Amino acid sequence: MAVRRARDLERTYSRAQFVAKLRRLADALEAGAPFAIQVGGERLRVPADTAFSVEHERSGGVEELEFQVRWRPEAS
Repeated sequence: MAVRRARDLERTYSRAQFVAKLRRLADALEAGAPFAIQVGGERLRVPADTAFSVEHERSGGVEELEFQVRWRPEAS
């Protein structure tokens, strides 16, 4: 199995792009299907049985809401 380097990347999208990505994710979840997305040039495959959480942070007068999707990559 190929070793993947650690990575911490954040991308900013337009409202329309963000809505489209959320809609594709929601459709995949509803269908019980995996979800594929490309972020920063890397294509990711999120399995259908992944874990989801919502995180809220407040600091310095700024509010942050994160929808998190966590999974372990499948062995190649």
